Amino acid sequence: MINIDYLTLSKFFDENIDFFIGSRLQKIQQPTRRDFILSFRNNGESRKLYINISPQTYHICFMTKEGEERRNIKIPQHPPMFCMLLRKYLEGARISDALTVENERILELHFETYDELSQLRSLCLCVELMGKHSNVILYDRETSQIIGCAHNVGAEKSRYRELQGGLKYIYPPGVNNTGKIASSLFELLEKEYPNLSLNDALDNYYSKIQEGVNVKSEKSKLLAIADTKLKKVKNSSSKIETLLKKRDNTEKYRHFGDLLTANLYLKADYKPSVKILDYTTGENVIIELDSTKTMNENAQRYYKLYNKSKTTKEKSAQILEGLNIEKEYLENLIYSINTAASIKELEEIKSELGVDETQKSKKNIPPIVSKIDIEGFEVYIGKNNKQNDYIVSKLAKDNDYWFHTRLCAGSHVLLKVKDKEPDEKVLFECCKLAREYSSATQPSKVGVIYTRAKYLRKPPAAPLGYVTYKNEKEVLV
Repeated sequence: MINIDYLTLSKFFDENIDFFIGSRLQKIQQPTRRDFILSFRNNGESRKLYINISPQTYHICFMTKEGEERRNIKIPQHPPMFCMLLRKYLEGARISDALTVENERILELHFETYDELSQLRSLCLCVELMGKHSNVILYDRETSQIIGCAHNVGAEKSRYRELQGGLKYIYPPGVNNTGKIASSLFELLEKEYPNLSLNDALDNYYSKIQEGVNVKSEKSKLLAIADTKLKKVKNSSSKIETLLKKRDNTEKYRHFGDLLTANLYLKADYKPSVKILDYTTGENVIIELDSTKTMNENAQRYYKLYNKSKTTKEKSAQILEGLNIEKEYLENLIYSINTAASIKELEEIKSELGVDETQKSKKNIPPIVSKIDIEGFEVYIGKNNKQNDYIVSKLAKDNDYWFHTRLCAGSHVLLKVKDKEPDEKVLFECCKLAREYSSATQPSKVGVIYTRAKYLRKPPAAPLGYVTYKNEKEVLV
């Protein structure tokens, strides 16, 4: 990434000077501590000036709709104090002049407004784009007194210049060398976006970078949540499996009950144990008894232990089956997080994890599923559990084909069948898609199963995207 420099800022200013001069500031928003949206209107046209003062992606541009979507901007319900300050002094004000400071990455917007006494007042909104020192400062042009800053800078942070309300605004010391470099962001944007204006190129360039940063950050958060849940499920499964293997006396209890019942004639009532010939092995076996009970009562006691152990075993098996379903679901979820390419895809996953309250109102909105064409056949590919569930429950018809990798997380692939049946080549291409959109990354061959959609079944209360199947075929890809 190349940071914005004086040459690029100057070119941007020259391109938009006609819009700046005379425009009126209609709305001020501050999504985070480090970015601002100023909505201007001039000559019947409205634009959103985006100011970013983060140390990594500091820049300025008029946002396009695509750029705004990529940045995934969310306006907080309660605006920060500095935003309220800007609204108080600048909302409704008109830009009388604008300039860039020579050889500095500083843009000044001069506003004409009226104070509480209806006196004309000239204010300056100064945007300093200087790495970790980037800032937005509002000051009075007549007195140079600072009214407020996005970030206050005290003596403990800088020995060269303090910035806070009540102090006099002065330019940064020295001349920034950024404007004199041979290679600039402007030259890069000209090469990469030859058909776009500089403003749109800036918006495109930085919004893609911001989207990448946002996607990476969101992935880390969601993976931390999903990994924690998966770890808990695996621990629970391991405990139940260990318990089932460790001591399974179910059949032993029943056998002892049968032996005692068959040998009641031995009259071993109220004894601590009895030696009985085991008719299944032909050897004598010693059976521990409750010395307070008769032999028949001890037989019934062993039958009760058998029934209790059998019930516990069955319930444990049911719980284990549910945990295995949840494990498979979470593994698919983690795969979806890792392969997500946009904030929109991650937002669908957030709703599954229950960490995005805004998605609750969007439950009935169908997800956008990827669709491609293979030899005239429509093929749908689910990128997450929500899309996979939509493919199976809404898009799939009985004669359509469903594809998925065996024993590893991956996308549901659906081949729509309408007027004609697909040949082996089309089916194999769909198998390759299922292999490609899966967590199977090793070069070795992977089994891909496919079957008709009518053979799919979603168990009651199963998580999103989980299905059982039958009459499947398997292809190694």
